[in-house]
Amino acid sequence: MEEMEEELKCPVCGSFYREPIILPCSHSLCLACARNILVQTPDSESPQSRRASGLSDYDYLDLDKMSLYSEADSGYGSYGGFASAPTTPCQKSPNGVRVFPPTMPAPHQPHHHSSGALLPPPAARNQCLTCPQCHRSLLLDERGLRGFAKNRVLEGVIERYQQSKAAALRCQLCEKSPKEATVMCEQCDVFYCEPCRLRCHPPRGPLAKHRLLPPAQGRVSRRLSPRKISTCTDHELENHSMYCVQCKMPVCYQCLEEGKHSSHEVKALGAMWKLHKSQLSQALNGLSDRAKEAKEFLVQLRNMVQQIQENSVEFEACLVAQCDALIDALNRRKVQLLSRVNKEHEHKLKVVRDQISHCTVKLRQTTGLMEYCLEVIKENDPSGFLQISDALIRRVHLTEDQWGKGTLTPRMTTDFDLNLDSAPLLQSIHQLDFVQMKVPAPPMLQMEECCTQNNSATLSWKQPPMSMVQAEGYILELDDGNGGQFREVFVGKETMCTVDGLHFNSTYNARVKAFNKAGVSHYSKTLILQTSEVAWFAFDPGSAHSDIIFSNDNLTVTCNSYDDRVVLGKTGFSKGVHYWELTIDRYDNHPDPAFGVARVEVMKDVMLGKDDKAWAMYVDNNRSWFMHNNSHTNRTEGGITKGATVGVLLDFTRRTLTFSINEEQQGPVAFEGMEGLLFPAVSLNRNVQVTLHTGLPIPGFYSSRASIAS
Repeated sequence: MEEMEEELKCPVCGSFYREPIILPCSHSLCLACARNILVQTPDSESPQSRRASGLSDYDYLDLDKMSLYSEADSGYGSYGGFASAPTTPCQKSPNGVRVFPPTMPAPHQPHHHSSGALLPPPAARNQCLTCPQCHRSLLLDERGLRGFAKNRVLEGVIERYQQSKAAALRCQLCEKSPKEATVMCEQCDVFYCEPCRLRCHPPRGPLAKHRLLPPAQGRVSRRLSPRKISTCTDHELENHSMYCVQCKMPVCYQCLEEGKHSSHEVKALGAMWKLHKSQLSQALNGLSDRAKEAKEFLVQLRNMVQQIQENSVEFEACLVAQCDALIDALNRRKVQLLSRVNKEHEHKLKVVRDQISHCTVKLRQTTGLMEYCLEVIKENDPSGFLQISDALIRRVHLTEDQWGKGTLTPRMTTDFDLNLDSAPLLQSIHQLDFVQMKVPAPPMLQMEECCTQNNSATLSWKQPPMSMVQAEGYILELDDGNGGQFREVFVGKETMCTVDGLHFNSTYNARVKAFNKAGVSHYSKTLILQTSEVAWFAFDPGSAHSDIIFSNDNLTVTCNSYDDRVVLGKTGFSKGVHYWELTIDRYDNHPDPAFGVARVEVMKDVMLGKDDKAWAMYVDNNRSWFMHNNSHTNRTEGGITKGATVGVLLDFTRRTLTFSINEEQQGPVAFEGMEGLLFPAVSLNRNVQVTLHTGLPIPGFYSSRASIAS
């Protein structure tokens, strides 16, 4: 039961909950603590303005926008300018939340009821409450804190817990050092000591009819009290009778007839109470199994401590015997080797003890949650139970999942994977050192993180979880995309690698192995990678001339110079058939833009095709020419205007380059003997703007010509 105590304490005041209310986030707060951390909000965030915009009264606020919570001091403050700083000193709760005294009504405006007692001031219409556990914020409507349901189940659990802890029943009205109770009022449901009874419960007036019981009999009557009838927060005179499946909350008949639940699916309160109790019980069964495994795991870890101690002693004795055999040459070295063994010993102990500590804390938390849930299940208030059951079920499942993520696996072995090699000659004694006798286990390719994009492949791998032998590096191998020999593409310590420049529409096989001083591991399982069928790419700002202007995610280019400037595509080709188009967005004063392919080292400050690194077609409004190494050939009638489309087709199968204008082939095959790594290229000046279109199928004019040729 003691492990459950943290579940019963308010996160603001650190004491047992008193009059707990349930927030929409499923956490609970003392009613008084909730009043203390209310924050004034601007008029624009009022319930009235939010209703006008169609938002709910309890919509969560944007914490960044409201600046309600400061990560620097874990405190709460008012929204800048809309609420003045408190003039009274603030206190800090155990979790660091600043608690301000509740605002009291002005002296000339006291609030009274018929008996003359002071009432708390009405809730401000523009107030915000931030949950101190999850830091979600919500605006209060005109009901204020009365709009939140009371957590009667939590009250009942706390009451039983306190009764089980108390040796004697104490007065509930003593302010300091509560005295032992002498009576309990059956109608008020309060325990009194004799002075408090005389002061607060005099035997006159309406109180004279109350029945006073001995404390022990009062405790029994409390435990046997009938189920409490819960009332609706929206309709205080109506009892909860149904359960809204959509809103996940108990509702009354008036809510169903005229409230916001009128069109929602509802079910019987008792049936849902039993269903959720069954779900929580089933969830607890799984968590109970995890807790049992955790206890057994702790026993295993404690046994490991003793085993490590024994293995350490044995290893040290063996080491000393070997060093004594070579006493003259090994004395100085022996001290160093013992030091390393001791460090390994301490490291293993530290890892295991840290895991014991961590697992002990987690088990304590799990046990506390289990005990709390079991107490909640004992409650006979279906409405109150259903108010917290969903949150408890989620917590139980979450806690169970946390135990299943490798938590119950030892982080350290008891064996010392070291061996002293005493074979070398005396001349090599000064080089004597521990050698690792095991090679690493084969790495595991992480399928969910491996992918291809265009003609690039990204691979990720890791060592097996239970492998205790460290790898010094890894070797990644790929075949040639055609079922050929594997070749090394990466050697290093990293566990992720991106391989660029692969062939499009090709299938590659990839594998990886690990190595250390002892040798090389076996290969991992082979992973099959498929590159893109067609190329999607944009222009490359990194290799372009500085006068080129980019827009439209680097798909559209122009120039700020009257001279021709060259820009390349981001993807290069060396295999397959590839086709892309460029539309003429702007064409002024009849310039001569050039389109084609080039090597990465092409000249960027002259027209494309002026050097031997580019193959291009340049075109004006009437005709076109092919150009390579400043040689002009095949003048062809037909030019471009604004809106025209220029197509470029690079065929490494036939090693040809062909051009088209408006989907019609322009002239004969422009160039033959194309080979090597070639990039799409354009040259233009400020009178031209073009947009690149990629990922296109082979055009019809080329497909028909290829079929005729075949």
